[in-house]
Amino acid sequence: MVTTPFNAATAAYGNASRLINQAAKPTTDLSAAAGGSGNNFASMLAQQVQGVMDAGKASDAMALDMVNGKANVVDMVTALSQTELAIESMVTVRDRVISAYEEIMRMPI
Repeated sequence: MVTTPFNAATAAYGNASRLINQAAKPTTDLSAAAGGSGNNFASMLAQQVQGVMDAGKASDAMALDMVNGKANVVDMVTALSQTELAIESMVTVRDRVISAYEEIMRMPI
């Protein structure tokens, strides 16, 4: 059995969280690049991705609070469940979009 010091585990979690936050910031704003102020697919997609990221950040904050003894276990599990549901929903939408694209590509011209 390998034991990891608590400080090393916390530092690794903090580094991973920092890297995820840096990778999550797109270099271009999808909603601004779409043009127009109406409801369009790009702005809807950008909002949904931002919602998933916000849920992930909230569950990360809750997990850190739990480690520090400031949060309730039930609240942390609820936040993690909400994040998991948001990610699963986003993956389902992605799979459906890919399926629709493949179906369009199979259509004869």
